[in-house]
Amino acid sequence: MGDERMSADTPVFAIAVAAELAGMHPQTLRQYDRIGLVVPGRTRGGSRRYSMRDIEQLREVAQLSSEGMSLPAIARLLDLEDEVRTLHRRVVELELALREERANRPGLRVFAAGTSGSVMAVPSGRRIRRSTEVVLWRPWGSTPEHPDDLADDPDDSAR
Repeated sequence: MGDERMSADTPVFAIAVAAELAGMHPQTLRQYDRIGLVVPGRTRGGSRRYSMRDIEQLREVAQLSSEGMSLPAIARLLDLEDEVRTLHRRVVELELALREERANRPGLRVFAAGTSGSVMAVPSGRRIRRSTEVVLWRPWGSTPEHPDDLADDPDDSAR
């Protein structure tokens, strides 16, 4: 296997080992698989293989079930936890993309036209005098919903 690393999602445990690690009977794991509560990976031959995340979920199911939570409620909770994990990964991806975009963007991104018609770049944070300069371009996403919003904001700094 070389330098490959296993993650918490790598399916490695046979059903007997997973059942022992989760403190359950193998038949219980088969039932949870059938109803879609904790669905393990499968080998090419169709054997179940459980990951550490599956084991953790099985332990969580046992805990919640012992506290009186129904299996449909537990299934919904596990689905929501998976969704949170997926959304967290997406947020990390988007933050990375935003960081890269900001690193590749030149510092001066707002332009203004003077009364003589000259165009100049406006540094971030510089206040534009509305009586003599008009903003021509601003980065995507920073445009107000209505053009009149610019005139209404007395504390509006350079955009």
